[in-house]
Amino acid sequence: MRRPLFRILWLAAVVVPVALLAGQEPLTWTAQQDHQNMMEQLGITTLRPGPNGRAAAGEPGAANYDPAKANPYPDLPDPLRTKDGRKVVTAAQWWDVRRPEIVEDFEREVYGRVPKNVPAVTWRVDRRVETTIGGTPVVARQLVGHVDNSSYPAIAVDIQMAVVMPAAAGRPVPFLMMFSNGAMPPSPEPQVDSAAPPSSARQLIAKGWGYASINTTSIQADNGAGLTRGIIGLVNKGQARKPDDWGALRAWAWGASRGLDYLLTDAAIDAKHVGIEGVSRYGKAALVAAAFDSRFQMVLVGSSGEGGAKLHRRNFGEAVENLTGTGEYHWMAGNFLKYGAADARFGSKTAGDLPVDSHELIALVAPRWVFVSYGIPEKGDAHWLDHQGSYMAAIAAGPVFRLLGVRDLGDTRDYRVAAMPGVNVGLVNGELAWRQHDGGHEDRSNMTHFIEWATRLMR
Repeated sequence: MRRPLFRILWLAAVVVPVALLAGQEPLTWTAQQDHQNMMEQLGITTLRPGPNGRAAAGEPGAANYDPAKANPYPDLPDPLRTKDGRKVVTAAQWWDVRRPEIVEDFEREVYGRVPKNVPAVTWRVDRRVETTIGGTPVVARQLVGHVDNSSYPAIAVDIQMAVVMPAAAGRPVPFLMMFSNGAMPPSPEPQVDSAAPPSSARQLIAKGWGYASINTTSIQADNGAGLTRGIIGLVNKGQARKPDDWGALRAWAWGASRGLDYLLTDAAIDAKHVGIEGVSRYGKAALVAAAFDSRFQMVLVGSSGEGGAKLHRRNFGEAVENLTGTGEYHWMAGNFLKYGAADARFGSKTAGDLPVDSHELIALVAPRWVFVSYGIPEKGDAHWLDHQGSYMAAIAAGPVFRLLGVRDLGDTRDYRVAAMPGVNVGLVNGELAWRQHDGGHEDRSNMTHFIEWATRLMR
């Protein structure tokens, strides 16, 4: 039977645009163009500018460093109270009701959702090298994780990861994945400054651990112009994000989980004791990775600041408005821009309107292990990071750890008044730990303390 002409035309109208979409080139936008597109999707006319970290006190736009002005929204969302007002008093309530609520808020409003149709990753070993680290023989493998791009060949994503193991390990070893550049250990080893802490790699290998270095930019570029490329662009076929799509932090965390898929196939790795680590923006990503993937048993959160362990509701140093500007918005879901809006079709919103805060991100890791690490401003770990705001978040996360039968920091004060302990004074007796070291914007100065802490918990 012949089909009516209008039926044929209707089918053509449906089929042709899909074919064009699959074959078109990815958008090539600047960060400013992509940022403006997201503002238009959300109906935002004007964003508040973020504080200027380089401006002197008293200058226009200078960041606040006055503790008396640091808590304009002192009341945090209660991680143990459901959206309908019920108090969470059992572990079952946490797992079945409250935790899913918190996850949904973070996915929709803060870090974005990982799409259901993310392609599979196939790992291959490109190179195997026997060398030494700190005099200890190791075996290093250079891996490439190819993401299936058959649905959109215009974008290729090949995750780079180096895996390094002690050569003489007689049993499965604990393991730490580090957000970095994915490089193999240099051979021969470079000369080291005896006055500086050894590299994290040296410290881990010396204690019988293995480690991986995963290259974040091989997963997703660290800028707004790259959002139509990388894994985010591949899934979106080179087009712009929707407001609840994932940002770079969630994409890096997804890449770490795909690396973990590979690691868990290696019988030489202790699958029950694999951790994730990062510093600065990678400290943010490490905390996000551990919060959303329970296979990571531990996380070392190094100098993470705003978007990581620091409370969004704090007005001290970096602020929500910095993360909604063109330089950092790509880390977050598009919806996060709403909380920096001065004028929009929905009015305006501030950090106080966020349905969640960073204490609840820390709580999502419980009862697994969290070590929050900072350095000191005098050595370069700037006040901008708001060390105190992260300490308050760790205190406020404590009730969830206790509910689930593990130990928090042990500081029984209310988070509103709890001041962080002194430099090099660690609160490391529980599954939730804190230590501010006397180094700079790094966490190798805390690595030995992290290893000792994790080793005690393994026992």
